[in-house]
Amino acid sequence: MIALENHLPVLQVVVPMLMAPLVVLLRPRGLAWAAAAASSLMSLVIAIQLVAGVLSGTDYSYALGGWEAPYGIELQVDDFSALVLLLVTAASSIALLAGKASLDQAIEQHRQPLFFSAWLLVLAGLAGILVSADAFNIFVFMEISSLASYVIVAGGTDRRALPAVFKYLIMGTIGATFYLIGIGLVYMMTGTLNLADMELRIHEVADQRPILVAAGFITVGLALKAAVFPLHVWLPNAYTYAPHAVSVFLAACATKVSLYVLLRFDFVVFQQNLLGHELQFAAFLMPLAVLAILVGSAVAIYEYNLKRLLAYSSVAQIGYILLGASLVSIGGLTASLLHMFNHALAKGALFLAVMGLAMRFAQLDLRNLGGAARHMPWTAAAMAVAGLSLIGIPGTAGFISKWYLVDAALDKGIPGLALVAVIVAGSLMAVVYIWRIVEALWFAEETENTPQGVREAPAAMLALIWLAALANIYFGLFTELPRELATVSAESLLGHLP
Repeated sequence: MIALENHLPVLQVVVPMLMAPLVVLLRPRGLAWAAAAASSLMSLVIAIQLVAGVLSGTDYSYALGGWEAPYGIELQVDDFSALVLLLVTAASSIALLAGKASLDQAIEQHRQPLFFSAWLLVLAGLAGILVSADAFNIFVFMEISSLASYVIVAGGTDRRALPAVFKYLIMGTIGATFYLIGIGLVYMMTGTLNLADMELRIHEVADQRPILVAAGFITVGLALKAAVFPLHVWLPNAYTYAPHAVSVFLAACATKVSLYVLLRFDFVVFQQNLLGHELQFAAFLMPLAVLAILVGSAVAIYEYNLKRLLAYSSVAQIGYILLGASLVSIGGLTASLLHMFNHALAKGALFLAVMGLAMRFAQLDLRNLGGAARHMPWTAAAMAVAGLSLIGIPGTAGFISKWYLVDAALDKGIPGLALVAVIVAGSLMAVVYIWRIVEALWFAEETENTPQGVREAPAAMLALIWLAALANIYFGLFTELPRELATVSAESLLGHLP
């Protein structure tokens, strides 16, 4: 058992990666989905084991092939990576389990094995990014997940997904190129790709200018991957036109993984070695975070397509995460990491409810959803609960992270009051666009476009929609798990300050 526990970091990647080519061979109806779901659930179990281990003080470090770092490839799991691993594997599992009926509608039967194989490659790539302690292997896993993401986003019947994927491809390629240039510069100056070793060797470099340039390239490249405003242009269309189950998966965790790498580099690798880097980091991110919150929320208010509205809401929520990080404090970083977790809960539940609505309504335009709640009260109620969490109503998970964020901003004195005003304004705008959804579902009159004989979403899907919705309430009342992981992670990241 102990020997198996030592291999958990590599199993987190190996399980979905080995299953991916096998799934392609599974032709009987439903078998490819079952294999993908089983693999994803196994990854979730591994992630839960890793979370339990790091909370008990276990240090997970795995040397591939027995070659110790910095000469070999090292895999590591700490509180921060364990938190995001839990998000990724849970999002994948719930999206697959809840989305079977939706995916059967969206993906032709003969293409399903390839689709689910690509899904597992996305999962393996995201997990690989989170456990890798090697800068180049982060790039490798980043590209595996990105290339497979293009396949699953374009895998549905909506042809509008193709130009969306093309934009996603172009922006993702630019982001990856920037990251690779930065890594190349650091390697040229230090001779190592191991993150821990890189942190130590940068200090010994006489000429710091290439390191400064590298930090800029890496930060911008990862910001592009994370859809940081105004580099978010690929995200709305990708989320809108992807198959509904894919939107659940990507909206809950994809950008969080890029933000994870961004925080790793800027707080661990560069912070200790570059004089005044934390100020430059804050000066770069804080204005973009404020603009993301205000502009993303404002655009969401005027959107009619339900998925597009939620996509712009995600741009705003990424702004909250960045705002916490830009405060460069224990409280700010704790709020940032908590919001990663809580936003995944809320947005995952919202997109699950959207998937339920899409099973009965072909058009997800708010103007065509009048009276949907009268036919689908449970689906609409779950969406309302998740919406309350996104707003940050007390008793929900979203309230906890926003409360921590306000508290951290107030620690900055008078300037912090302006940030609190932004947080409050963003939350009030969230009230407006969530109310537009509630109004359309519950109070608007039915239109001629309302399908006849509308009924609730399938029972299995509805159960998982409510599981996700109630998770927002549970973690709003019992905050110990995410709060402990976020606090320890924040302390670890800030421990690298000079």
